[in-house]
Amino acid sequence: MNVLESRIDTSGATYRENFAAMKALVEELERELRTAREGRSEKARQRNAELGKLPVQERLELLLDPDTPWLEIAPLAARGMYDGGVHGAGSRSGIGVVRGREVVVHANDPMIKGGTIYPLGVKKSLRVQAIAMENRLPMITLVDSGGAFLPLQSEIFPDIDDGGRIFYNQAQMSKLDIPQITAVMGLCTAGGAYIPAMSDHVVHVRGTGAIFLGGPPLVRPATGEDVSAEELGGADVHCRESGVSDYPADDDADAIRIVRDIVGTLPAARKADFPGRPPREPLYPAEQLYGIVPRSLQTAYDVRELLARLVDGSEFLEFKELYGPTLVCGWAYLHGFLVGILGNNGVLLSQSALKATQFIQLCDRQGIPLVFLQNITGYIIGREYERGGITKDGHKMVNAVATATVPKLTVIVGASFGAGNYGMCGRAYSPRFLWMWPNARIGVMGGEQAATVLISVKNEQLAREGQPPLPAEAVEMIRGPILAAADQEGGAYHSTANLWDDGILDPAKTRDVLGLALAATRNAPLDGRRQGHGTFRM
Repeated sequence: MNVLESRIDTSGATYRENFAAMKALVEELERELRTAREGRSEKARQRNAELGKLPVQERLELLLDPDTPWLEIAPLAARGMYDGGVHGAGSRSGIGVVRGREVVVHANDPMIKGGTIYPLGVKKSLRVQAIAMENRLPMITLVDSGGAFLPLQSEIFPDIDDGGRIFYNQAQMSKLDIPQITAVMGLCTAGGAYIPAMSDHVVHVRGTGAIFLGGPPLVRPATGEDVSAEELGGADVHCRESGVSDYPADDDADAIRIVRDIVGTLPAARKADFPGRPPREPLYPAEQLYGIVPRSLQTAYDVRELLARLVDGSEFLEFKELYGPTLVCGWAYLHGFLVGILGNNGVLLSQSALKATQFIQLCDRQGIPLVFLQNITGYIIGREYERGGITKDGHKMVNAVATATVPKLTVIVGASFGAGNYGMCGRAYSPRFLWMWPNARIGVMGGEQAATVLISVKNEQLAREGQPPLPAEAVEMIRGPILAAADQEGGAYHSTANLWDDGILDPAKTRDVLGLALAATRNAPLDGRRQGHGTFRM
C-alpha cells in the first residue's frame, strides 16, 4: 500500500482558523454529553438513594470489565425535546465488555422521570435491539421503568415501530440464539413486563424490583385488592411462585454480580474471519483533523487528508485513482482490520458511481467491511449528465450499497444531501453504525438550494400568469424562514436527538470508534452470504 503524504500546512492561517472552529464545536459536544450523563435533579438523586438503588452510571461501572472500552449509542437522543430533561431518551445504551465478552447493554435511568418511556425511548430501544441482532451480540437489559409516558401513548403503542416491536424483536433474537439477560432493578410494568418474561435469564432485586402487567393503582379499582408492588410482583413472588424470574438478588450490586456470572457461562462467540494484521498508528496526529475540515461546507478539501489521520500507518491502496476522481475508493487497515473505504471528493458523477459499484462488489465478494465517509451534496444534475445516464449509473451504486452483505459503517463528516445520502450509505441503507461529526449537515438539499428552488418555482408560476417576478422583500420572506429551518433541522444535534444517527463524534476519536465497531461486527458470521446485486439497468 502507498503511504498518504499530507499536504496540509499546519502553520497556516486557514488551518488555525479551521482548528479553532472545530475545537469549539468539540467543546460544545463535550458539554452536551456531560449534561446528558449528569443532568439529574437533586430530588431524583435523593429518591434513588432512599430506595437503595445505584445511579445508572455506577450500575454500568459494576457491570463492565474494568479498563475496557464502552461504545455508547445515541447518548444525546431526545436532546431538547419533550421538556428538555429526558436525557438520552431516558436510558444509557452501548456496546461494552463483560467477562471478556462483547455485549449490548440497555439500561433505564430511573432518575429521569422515574424511568418513564417516551416515544424516542422506544425508538432507542429498537435501535439497540437492531444492533444486537445485526451483530449477534448478547443483550443485557437493566430494567427500572414506570412504563409508558401516558400523555404520549398514541406515539408509543400501535404502530410497527412502536412499543410492541420490542417484544417482537425479543422473539426474533431468541430464534437467532442471541442470549438475552434482564436484571429487574425497579418497576417493570404493563407491556414492559414482557421484557423479562421473554428473556433467557432474569435476575430480580428484592424490595425494589417488581414485575406486573398492571400495578397497584390499576389493580385497586379493577379488582378491589389493596396490594403493594412487592406483594404483587416482587422477587419472592416471581422467583418462588410464578417462575417468571430465575435469580433473586439482595440489591443492585448483587444483581449485577449475578448478571456477570451468567455472561461467564455463555458459549464462545463465533467470530467472522475478517482479513487483518497487527494495528499501527497513523503517521499524523488525529487532532489535525480539526484544522483540515473547512468551516464552510462549500469549501472543498481532499478526503485523503482525513484518511491519512484515520488508517493504520497512513497507508492506502487506491482503486481507480484516475477514474471518477470525485469519489475516492480504496483499501486500508483500520485498527488492524482490512476495510474498503469510500470518501467523497465532490459531486457524484457517472464515473464516480460506476467506480463505487465495482468497488463495493469487490469488497462484498472478498468479505471486506465497507466504511463510508460522507461529504456529499448529491449526484450531478443537468441535460448533459441526464443524457449520459447519471440516473441509471447512480441506481447501480445505490443498488450495490443496498445489497452488500458485508458490514457497512458510515460517518457523515460534512454534507449529506439528497440522493447522495443514499448512495453513500445513509441510515435508510442499513449501515451497522452511523455517526456524524459536529459540523455535519443533513437534508434533502442545503437551505440556500431549497430557497432558490422555491423562489424559482414561484417566479415561474407568476410568469405563466403574466405577472412580474417576486420583489426583493417577498424573496426574503421566503428565503429567511427556509434558511432558518434548514439551519435548525439540518444540524447534527437535530439529527442525533431524533436518532437518525448513533451519536455525534469528536473527529479525533473517529478512528477508535470505527475500530470498536468493526470488532463488534465480527460477532456476526459472514458465512452463508448470498452474492448478487439484483438487476442493473444498462
